[in-house]
Amino acid sequence: MFERILEAQIAKKWLSGKAILILGARQVGKTTLVREFLRKRGLWEQTRHFNCDNPTDREALAQKDFAWLDKLTGSARIVFIDEAQKVPNIGQSLKLLVDAYGREKQLIVSGSSSIHLMDQTQEALTGRKWTFHLYPLSLEEIYADKDPLLLHKELEERMIYGSYPEVVTINGFSEKRELLAELVSGYLYKDIYEFQLVKKPRMLDQLFKALALQLGSEVSYHELSNLLGIDKNTIERYVDLLEKNFVLFRLPPFFRNKRKELSKKHKIFFYDTGIRNAVLGDFRPLDSRTDRGALWENLLMTERLKFRTYHKVMCRPYFWRTYSQQEIDLVEECAEGIRAFEFKWSDARRPPAPAAWRERYPEASYEVITPSRLNGFIL
Repeated sequence: MFERILEAQIAKKWLSGKAILILGARQVGKTTLVREFLRKRGLWEQTRHFNCDNPTDREALAQKDFAWLDKLTGSARIVFIDEAQKVPNIGQSLKLLVDAYGREKQLIVSGSSSIHLMDQTQEALTGRKWTFHLYPLSLEEIYADKDPLLLHKELEERMIYGSYPEVVTINGFSEKRELLAELVSGYLYKDIYEFQLVKKPRMLDQLFKALALQLGSEVSYHELSNLLGIDKNTIERYVDLLEKNFVLFRLPPFFRNKRKELSKKHKIFFYDTGIRNAVLGDFRPLDSRTDRGALWENLLMTERLKFRTYHKVMCRPYFWRTYSQQEIDLVEECAEGIRAFEFKWSDARRPPAPAAWRERYPEASYEVITPSRLNGFIL
C-alpha cells in the first residue's frame, strides 16, 4: 500500500464546512485513498458510502430534497459519494448537504470524469468545495522510503508499464500487460461511452492510436483530419473529451514573438505511459525502441505535473520552439520568473540552452534533467 501525498492536504481541509472533491481517472486509487484516509483515523465505520456505479445508490441521490437526503445519510459523520458524475443534478444535492451540515459532517465526493461533475458543481458549489486531483502513482510516492538506486533501476519499467497502482504492485511483466489491456478496453472510455458523447467509438480508437504515435510532437488537428478522414472539429471535441476524462493533456507553446516562435500547435502527453503503450500494443524494452526519448519526455512531463499539483507549485507549463527548430522541452512561467528544462535520457548529454532562447530570455533559469538529476524536479 502506498501513502498518497494528497492525504496530508485533505487532512488540512477536514471539517472546514466545505465538500472535498477528488477527481482522477478510473483505477488511479480514489476510493482506496478515501477508505485508507478514514480507516487511519477510525472514521470508516462512521461513513455512509454511496457507490454511484450502482444504479440503486445513483437513484437514491438523484433530484431529492434535503429531508430525503438527511434520512438517507442518517447519523453518519462522513458522507462519501463515489463516481458522483453519474448522478443527475448532483450539484444541487451536494449544495443542500453542504449548506445544511456545515462543519458538523464531512462530505467527500469522487469523480472519474470532469465532463459532468465539474459542470454540475461549478455553480452550485461555488465557495463550498475544495478540489483535489489524483493521478497514477508518482515516483515520489512509489519510492518514498526506498533506496534511491531502486528508482534508477526501475525507470525503464515505469516508462514502459506506467504507474497505475495495481500495475506497479503486480509482479510479472505478462500480468502487467494483461492488466493494462483490461484498463484500456474496460475503463478508459467508460464514462465517455456511458454518457453517449461519442457516436462512433471506432473513430475515437483510431484517433487515440494516432495521438499515441505522435507522442512528443506538435499535433495538427488539420493533419489528423486528413489522415483519419474525420472532421477537424470532431477531432478537437474528442481530444477535449479524452482530456476531461484524465487520459491525456495538452501542452501549449510559449511565445512572445509570433513571427519567430511557434504559437498555435499544442503537444499532447498521456497521464500514463503504460496506457499509451497498451493502446499501441508495444511493450518492447527501451533498447529496441525508437521512441525512448519521447517516453522519457512524457514520463518527466507527467511527473512534473504531479509534483506541481501536489506541492502547490504555481507555474504555468509550456513548451518552446522556433521555426528554425530550436526548442525547449518544458517552460514554466512562475511569479518568480521563467524556468526552462531540457530532458535527456542519457546522463552524458547536457547541452546548453539554445542560442535563440538565451538571447530572448536571458533572465530565465535553465536545467537539463537526466535520470541522475531528478531531485528537486520531481522528487
